Amino acid sequence: MRPGDVLVAGRNFGIGSSREQAAGALRHLGIAAVIAPSYSGLFFRNAFNLGLLLLTCPGCDVIHEGERIAFDARAGTVTRPGNQVLQADPIPGFLLDMVEAGGLLPQLQQRFQARTTP
Repeated sequence: MRPGDVLVAGRNFGIGSSREQAAGALRHLGIAAVIAPSYSGLFFRNAFNLGLLLLTCPGCDVIHEGERIAFDARAGTVTRPGNQVLQADPIPGFLLDMVEAGGLLPQLQQRFQARTTP
């Protein structure tokens, strides 16, 4: 894995990962996003809290290793070679904002600074 890579995974990705370190390790590697049909609930929340983008895409099993893909998290799309577009589940805006801020703590720090700066 290299920074900016996308990890495409299977069903229930992150199951058994009750600690933040599971999502944190992927974030530390510089993973741009994880795309999977479903996630463990706790892993899902930990990932967004740490600023790791997860796209839930039921049809992602057609993506092959090494394939160059593009994604648009706000539109909820994953595009494969040949312009084949896969639909991902919508992500609530507040979670996308959290990812863009770098995670929950950086987001809260930004809000606090905005309130205290004259």
